Amino acid sequence: MATNESGKTLVVEQIGSPIRRPKEQRATLIGLGLNKMHRRSTLQDTPSVRGMIARVQHLVRVVDEA
Repeated sequence: MATNESGKTLVVEQIGSPIRRPKEQRATLIGLGLNKMHRRSTLQDTPSVRGMIARVQHLVRVVDEA
């Protein structure tokens, strides 16, 4: 697995409810560190995190890219 040398981070906010969503999407939100509405999580900018965000793009938004 590649490491992120640049130290870039993403701040992701949950904007959609996981109620009535498939359990895979709920698990992805938990993997991103989100479990309630309007919570924010700071994550490393890696391809795996970007893929997780893409899977639940209708439930989250990227607030800040640093």
